[in-house]
Amino acid sequence: MRAYPYPRLTGAVTARVTAVRLRGPGDTREQLDTKGYSVVEQVVALGRAERDDWQTARLAVTATVPVREITTKGHWTDVAVVAVLTEGATNARTVARLKPGAEGAKDWCGEIELDRDNHLDRASLAVHVVATVGGMAGRIIGSTDQQWMIDVTSDAPLRARQLEVSTVSFARGAEWLRSFREAPWIVDTSGRMPTVRLNSDFEGLVALVEGRGSKVESVVGEMLLAQMCVDVWTAVFHTAIGDLEIEDDGTPLFPPDWRGAVLREMLPDVVPGRSVEDALREVHTRRTGEGSWADLQPRIQYAAARRAEVPTALAATVRDIERLDQETQP
Repeated sequence: MRAYPYPRLTGAVTARVTAVRLRGPGDTREQLDTKGYSVVEQVVALGRAERDDWQTARLAVTATVPVREITTKGHWTDVAVVAVLTEGATNARTVARLKPGAEGAKDWCGEIELDRDNHLDRASLAVHVVATVGGMAGRIIGSTDQQWMIDVTSDAPLRARQLEVSTVSFARGAEWLRSFREAPWIVDTSGRMPTVRLNSDFEGLVALVEGRGSKVESVVGEMLLAQMCVDVWTAVFHTAIGDLEIEDDGTPLFPPDWRGAVLREMLPDVVPGRSVEDALREVHTRRTGEGSWADLQPRIQYAAARRAEVPTALAATVRDIERLDQETQP
């Protein structure tokens, strides 16, 4: 837990997006359907807009702050609540000040605008409570625990993205694929999102993965999918940890896109019992030669297998095989 040299709020600061209005050419306006944002997932999916030529998105934001604590403790003056929209991939940052409701009300409301030209993938929306503390202005005394995700391209307000799978002939496809012609699949992490390339030259592979065929083929397909997911999680972890931005003091930073999400998801299993920041520093140190990188590989494989739900898939496969065996016995 980070320590601060000044008093901060102990009560929770929460935020929610209550409406989204899109503006297009000719100052045309469109309200985003409520299915385009989820309070549970805390995600706005701007790809759900009915038109793809929108230029800006204006988000209505309501923040709830512990007003009673602010007024009774008396540590803070000049209290303000601000919404901050950032995206590391483009280094974009927008700040908007929220306005308090009626006197004594917990809610502060306002709007913040996302300019499409300044954003590429996913922006993060956080709310901070700022005040003067001990004569020092601009102190952050409270923030939302979880940021909203503003997804510029997705049409589904989901925090966890679906993996893209494409089928292609490795022997007749792009030149770089031809050297992998004997592999059933590979994980391509070079794009904006990781993609699984299925080799269509493997007879029956696509049908197995898609669950088409007999009961036995369906069982085999489930195990293939689990193994594919292990390969995906392993590949994206190594890609993410191998491309970190490092601060001047040597501190590694979480990548701003899916790579950061992968690391935050897997690091608790790779380096258990440590904060994700400490775990990232430990893994980076080992990968760059200080400590045993090889010793971490079983932990990485374990973390990948857990997220691919291999134990569950394997147990289900064993049960299905036993059941099929019983059904075929006279």
